[in-house]
Amino acid sequence: MTTVRLLSDDELSSEARAVFDEIRAARGTDYVNDFWRALAHDPVGLRRTWESLKQVMAPGALDPFVKELLYVAVSIAHGCDYCIHTHTAAARAKGMSEAQYFELLAVVGMAAETNRLVAALGVEVDERYRLPG
Repeated sequence: MTTVRLLSDDELSSEARAVFDEIRAARGTDYVNDFWRALAHDPVGLRRTWESLKQVMAPGALDPFVKELLYVAVSIAHGCDYCIHTHTAAARAKGMSEAQYFELLAVVGMAAETNRLVAALGVEVDERYRLPG
């Protein structure tokens, strides 16, 4: 359940409407999801988040497909149901197969398990893995 009312297109400020227009154009769809509709109460925060997301998720040293997989993994680790679903859908739209999805889940689960074990055991990072200096 949201903590704010989701704004309809008719309720948007001109600043929020401009961001929604960019989202629609960038994604090639008329649909703007509820995350953006919740953020639309704060047009400055909406703009900042949209600009950051565009920059971070753009092609770079990592391609957008890998970035979506990372987004799903972090969303699982943080327990964000909304982001798990939206970024799993985005990864599937970028070509993620069911085999890749289940392999991703296996890696996330394994990392979570070994992270907890090493933390509980208090194991220090091996010297060979530390940067010199």
